[in-house]
Amino acid sequence: MATWVARHIPGCARGFGNCRAMGVLNGDRLVAGMVYHDWAPEHGVIEISGAATTPCWLTRPVLWQMFAYPFLGIACQMVVMRVSERNEQWNGRGLPRLLKAYGFDKHTIPRLYGRHENGLVFTLTDDAWRANRFHRKELAANG
Repeated sequence: MATWVARHIPGCARGFGNCRAMGVLNGDRLVAGMVYHDWAPEHGVIEISGAATTPCWLTRPVLWQMFAYPFLGIACQMVVMRVSERNEQWNGRGLPRLLKAYGFDKHTIPRLYGRHENGLVFTLTDDAWRANRFHRKELAANG
């Protein structure tokens, strides 16, 4: 799964190293994948990277699974997601708007992807995740 995600992210040829991953199927076809990497247990922070071949994969049940792993499964206090400011899949389809509604904070980092390419770093704390109203039923059932 991590190899599939890396192949779909420009500039990710080195892959993710030690990681965990999840895939999203549409029938028997893989349509998206998420990789959890750069886990820093001493800080309670993990980075998440993803790729998809269609925008239709991102449903509430998938969002629950994506973030239940870091926040409930391994007790993260923050998830970090970064992307090039030039990435049209992010900027052209409203994903930053969705991430904001979900509770992420957006930070622009000059030159994060090289001298002429800024990066966007999105951060989601466990508190913001629990307060985002997307998963009230699931959180009540899982504490």
